[in-house]
Amino acid sequence: QVRLVESGGGLVQPGGSLRLSCAASGSVFSSNVMGYYRQAPGKERELVAHITSTSITNYASSVKGRFTISRDHAKNTVYLQMNSLKPEDTAVYYCYCNKVISGATYWGQGTQVTVSS
Repeated sequence: QVRLVESGGGLVQPGGSLRLSCAASGSVFSSNVMGYYRQAPGKERELVAHITSTSITNYASSVKGRFTISRDHAKNTVYLQMNSLKPEDTAVYYCYCNKVISGATYWGQGTQVTVSS
């Protein structure tokens, strides 16, 4: 079992920045992919970014160049730095951890990000 605890959401003005954190505990081993999905009201959940255990990253085209995902292996924590935020980034952001060998996926509780003036 893997437990994910998210933090860092909130209200920010357009053009502002936020950093999300996702701390993993439990059976967290090296071979996994961690990242974030987001879901806006009335829309499907979409992948925002992910990072592998070897630090290979992938971003949605809508956030590329504005968001940066990173991970601290010692702390089993993933960070999503979000810059130049836009109103369309408003959503609940969900951290996830996918264990490559077993295929199991675990989810965080979600954190609200609201971009509004």
